[in-house]
Amino acid sequence: MAVQFPIRFLGTGAYVPSGIRGNDYFSNYLDTSDEWIRTRTGIHERRVAAPDQATSDLGIRAAQQALDDAGIGIDDVDMLICATATGDHQFPATATFIQAGLGGTREIPAFDVSAACAGFLYATTVASSMITSGMAKRVLVIGAETLTRFADSEDRTTVILFGDGAGAAVLERSIEPDQGILHCELGCDGTRADSIIVHAGGSRHPSSECTVAERMHFLRMRGREVFKFAVHRLQILIDNGLAATGLTPQDLKLVIPHQSNMRIIESARERMGLPKEKVVVNIGRFGNTSAASVPIGLNDARRDGTLNRGDLVLFVAIGAGLVWCSMIVRL
Repeated sequence: MAVQFPIRFLGTGAYVPSGIRGNDYFSNYLDTSDEWIRTRTGIHERRVAAPDQATSDLGIRAAQQALDDAGIGIDDVDMLICATATGDHQFPATATFIQAGLGGTREIPAFDVSAACAGFLYATTVASSMITSGMAKRVLVIGAETLTRFADSEDRTTVILFGDGAGAAVLERSIEPDQGILHCELGCDGTRADSIIVHAGGSRHPSSECTVAERMHFLRMRGREVFKFAVHRLQILIDNGLAATGLTPQDLKLVIPHQSNMRIIESARERMGLPKEKVVVNIGRFGNTSAASVPIGLNDARRDGTLNRGDLVLFVAIGAGLVWCSMIVRL
């Protein structure tokens, strides 16, 4: 199995806000219930950022933890990439605020990647390319979201899904011949771009009294369409990755999927014939945290000792766009 990108995860970190919003919060004012939400999504509760917390604030906390875990400071990093769909502002990049918040004396480049739920994996691919090309020795990659700010409180089909959080990783070139990304697949079906969308606030529909009145600044999703697409595409991504590397599901130490829906995750697990302990599931505690879900899962697995050097991990995510990414890594 040839290594496509000889990189290693030097350190990881994660941060979720202290605010907890259980399912009963929604059943108090919407036509829904705890049982309905759990049955259809697997979500029990989600974390909610405090009023004075923005996406960059969550990202800073996760990033600092990753730096600490790596045993380095921000001045030891050559680049900072933030994956987010819920940035602090339309511009500049949320990464610039994270860079400022981490301090340091070096003026390292900082920019955002917008690939929604697949954002962290997209950003990891960019970072790996930068490292492999020699543009950077170490890159700090962050996935951070405050999706609860963009969910319509009156839409019971979407508001129940999302939570806030951030995850981060420090990547550097590996000197071990078998360590790194063995396979990576990126893709997009732009004909489905309006399947998950915030209509207003951009150049297509600039903010106005009309867009506010029509609640166009909240997320809209065609749930059934996205669900069917995700189940089908997930299977293709997994099959392609295993075929390209010659691996079997049993060779994998862990699968870390984006936490979109428990039923989607379970369908993939059952098809792979894997026991539950080999698939990371944290959607019950955190909800769908978009670009943050994969790095939060990775950090948890590293911290509790599930993942160690030499383990094979499959990452996979599908997000608004509709975009997707799968990655098989030997840690």
